[in-house]
Amino acid sequence: MNKLTFAIIATTFVTALHAQNGINSPYSRYGFGIQSERAMGFNKGMGGVAQGFRNGQQINIANPASYSAVDSVTALFDIGISLQNSNHKMGNLQQNIRNTSFDYFAFQFRAFRHVGMTIGLMPITNIKYEFASTSENLEGTENITSSYSFNGDGGLREVIFGTGWNPFKPISIGFNVSYIWGDYTHNMQMAFSENSAFGLKRTYSADISTYNVQAGLQFIQPINKKDKIVLGGTYTLGHNMGNEAYRTTESVASDATGTQTSDTVKNAFHWPTSIAAGITYYHSNTLRIGADFELQRWSGARFPNQQTGLSGSSLSDTYTSTTGQLNDRFKIASGLDWTPNPLSSHYFSKCTYKVGGYYSQSYAKADVTGVVTQKPYEVGVSAGISLPIANAHVTSLDMRKRNIPRINMSVQWVHTNIPYLNASTMQPGKLIENYFKFCLGISFSERWFYKSKLD
Repeated sequence: MNKLTFAIIATTFVTALHAQNGINSPYSRYGFGIQSERAMGFNKGMGGVAQGFRNGQQINIANPASYSAVDSVTALFDIGISLQNSNHKMGNLQQNIRNTSFDYFAFQFRAFRHVGMTIGLMPITNIKYEFASTSENLEGTENITSSYSFNGDGGLREVIFGTGWNPFKPISIGFNVSYIWGDYTHNMQMAFSENSAFGLKRTYSADISTYNVQAGLQFIQPINKKDKIVLGGTYTLGHNMGNEAYRTTESVASDATGTQTSDTVKNAFHWPTSIAAGITYYHSNTLRIGADFELQRWSGARFPNQQTGLSGSSLSDTYTSTTGQLNDRFKIASGLDWTPNPLSSHYFSKCTYKVGGYYSQSYAKADVTGVVTQKPYEVGVSAGISLPIANAHVTSLDMRKRNIPRINMSVQWVHTNIPYLNASTMQPGKLIENYFKFCLGISFSERWFYKSKLD
C-alpha cells in the first residue's frame, strides 16, 4: 500500500510541475494575474479559513505553525484539482468558459520531536485571456476602420519548504520558504483597414524567479476537557524581486515595412508584505468554527507602468516601474466543519460536513487615472464534505486517530466585480464574472514510521 501510494503521489508531483491552473478571464490582465486561493481540500468548503486550524491529519500550508501537530508515525499526502464553469459579462458581451485546474500537492511528516516538515507545490497566480474589439470608423474618416485584439498567458507557481515547531505546550511557530517562478506575456495589436496606414503591435513580458518567506504562530488555549480556542497568525516578508520587464513596440504596414523598438525596466517588481490572523473554536473532535482576516500591501509594491504625457511640444511615452499600479488586497472569511460521530458505525455519521464564505477586495486596478473610484471586490460561498475511505486494513486505532484516507469534495460559487474605464467612451464600465467550481482533493495518511511489535 505504501509503495502504491508513493507511486501515485510521485507521478502527480512530476505532472504538476508543468501544470497551469485553468483560467480564461480578461480580469487576469492585471498585475501577475488572478490570485489562486491558498486553500487545501479540507478547507476549500469552508471559505478558505485556515489561520487557527491545527490537526495532525490535515496539511495546512496557510499557517506553517500547524505543521508541528503531525504525530511521529504518520506521513501525510494531499492532492487537489478543480473543475469550473465561468460566466463573463462586459457591457452587452457575455461568454461561458469551462476549465480544469491543478490546485495543490503537499507532503508532510514529523522530522523530530515536536517538529513537523512540509513540502508543497501550488500556483500563485494565473493569466489567460483573448478578446478583440469590433471594427470602428476612425474619427474624421468615412472608409478607414480600426480594430484591436488582446491576448495574454502566464502565471506564477511556488515550491514550498516548511517546518513547524512546538517548543512548549501552548505555542507553536513555523516558517515557509518558497521558490517562486513563472512568466507572463501580454500582446496588444491595433490594425487599420487602409493598407497604407501603419498598424501597431505591443508585447509586454517578463520572466520571474524569486523567493518568499512566511512566519507563522499558533497559540492553543484550552477552555475545558472538550473545548479549546486556537489563535493563529502569519507574516510574509516583502522584498525587491530583482527581475526585469520588457516592452516591444512594432509598427507594421501592409508592405511589411515598419520599425521595432524595445524597452527594458530593471528591478521592475516588488513582492508585497502580507499579514493574516484568525481564531478557531474546537468542540471535541466534532466541531470547528473559524474566522480569518488577511491584508496584502500591493499598493506599495512596484510594478511596470507605461506613462504618457507631454514633454515640451511632443508626446512622451516611457516604460518604467512605479508604485500605485495595484490596490491593497484584503480578505475576511469564516467557516465551520462538523462530524456527527467520528467513531460511529454509520458511514455518514463519520463524514465531515463543511460550509463557509468570504469577501475580498481584489488587487486589480483597472483604471490608474482615478476616474473610476469604486474598488473591485469578490464574494464567495462554499460547501463540502469529507468522505473517509475505509477498507479491511483500517483498524480501530486508525479510526480513533482518524488515520485513514479521505476524499474531500466541495462546491464554490464566486462573484467578481471589476470596475474599469472604457477607453473609447471614457465612461465607467464593469467586468462581472461568476464562477461555479467543483473541487476534489484526496488525502492519504500513511503510518510509515510505525514500529510493529510481536506479542
